Amino acid sequence: MRGVRGFISACGILCAALALPGTPALSQGNEPVTIGAVEILTGPNNKYGIAIKNGFDLALDEVNKAGGVLGGRPLQIAYEDSAGNKEQAINGMRQLIGATKVPLILGPTLSNEMFAAGPVANARKIPIIGTSTTANGVTAIGPYVFRTSLPEADVVPVTLRTAKEKLGVKKVAVMYGNDDAFTKSAYDVMKAALEKLGIEVLTTETFGSKDSDFSAQLTKIKSLNPDAIVVSALVEAGSGILLAKKALGFPASVRVIGGNGLNSPKIGEIAGDAADGTLVGSPWFIGKADPANQAFVAAFKAKYGTDPDQFAAQAYDTLKLAAKAIAAAGAPDPEKIKDALATTSHEGVMGKLSFNAERSPADTSGVVVLEMQGGKFHAFQ
Repeated sequence: MRGVRGFISACGILCAALALPGTPALSQGNEPVTIGAVEILTGPNNKYGIAIKNGFDLALDEVNKAGGVLGGRPLQIAYEDSAGNKEQAINGMRQLIGATKVPLILGPTLSNEMFAAGPVANARKIPIIGTSTTANGVTAIGPYVFRTSLPEADVVPVTLRTAKEKLGVKKVAVMYGNDDAFTKSAYDVMKAALEKLGIEVLTTETFGSKDSDFSAQLTKIKSLNPDAIVVSALVEAGSGILLAKKALGFPASVRVIGGNGLNSPKIGEIAGDAADGTLVGSPWFIGKADPANQAFVAAFKAKYGTDPDQFAAQAYDTLKLAAKAIAAAGAPDPEKIKDALATTSHEGVMGKLSFNAERSPADTSGVVVLEMQGGKFHAFQ
C-alpha cells in the first residue's frame, strides 16, 4: 500500500468529486491541501498505527466540516504503510516528499522508524511530527522534527514513584526488548528512575521483539521474589510476558509496571485477565471528565465502534494542531509551516498542546497512572 495508491483520507463531496472522470477542474483556491502520514497499517504492531490513523481521520472530518484550511480548502492525508519496517518507512517518506510533494508529514509510528526516516524529512526540510515517538533523542534528529508524544523520561518516573508510594515496591526485576530503539530508550529511563527512587534491581533480563517464549527469564525472576516486574516492550511481546507470568504462577501481588508500549487496550484483548493489575503512565485517560474529551470519546466510538486509546487521542489533537499551523502559515509551504508549528498551540483532549524549544510537548504535567482491570484501563487509586 503506497501513498495515494494506498490510503487517502479526506472529508466531503468536494474531495470525492476529484476522483470522478469528467469532473470539471477545481480552482486553485478550492484544491485540497494534502499532507502525508507514515504509519504501521499492517503487521504485528499495527495496533498502534491503526489507532493513530483513526484519530487522524476523525479530526480530519471535523476540520473539514468546520471549513477546512486556507480559506476553505479541504485537508486530506496521503498515507504510507511502514508495516513497522525501517526501510519501508524510509521509502514511504521519500514517496510522500518526492512524488506526492507534501508540505508536512505525520509519524512514523515507532521511534526506531523515526530515527531511520526522520533524517530524510529533515534533510529535505519538510516538517515532521511524531505522535507516538517517545524515545530520547527523537527531536535531536534536526530542526524539522517535532513530536506531540510525551517522552518516556517524563512518564516512567511518575509511574515508578506511584508504585513505590502506593504499593510499597522496594525490589524489582527488569525486562526489556534489546533490539528496538524505543524499548531500549525506555529501559534507560527506567534504570535511571529506579536508581533515583532507591528501588533495588534484582536482575535485568532481555528479549527480542519477535520472541514468544519468556519462560527462562521469568523462571529466574520468580526465584528472586521481586515486588514487581518492570517491562519495556511493545504490545505483542508485552502480552506474551503477561501470559507467561500467569502460567508460571506468580503471586497476584507481583505486578507488571510498563512503559508506553504497554499503554494499549490491546494487552487486555490479547492477554485477558493475565493483564489485570498492569500499571502504566499516560498523558491521557479515557475517563477524563472534561467536555472536549467526552465528546471525542463519543465521536470515536460512533465512527469506529470501539474506545479510543492514548495513541488515537494524541493523533486527534496533533491533526487539529497541524491544521491550525497550516492556517497560520497562510500557505502549504514547508518552511512557513515549520515556523508556524513553533508558535501554535491547541487546547485539546490531551490538555494544552504546544512545543518547547526542543520541539517536544511544552506541558508535561498531565501524567496519570492507569491500571488494567477487566480488559480496560482505569485510573489507579
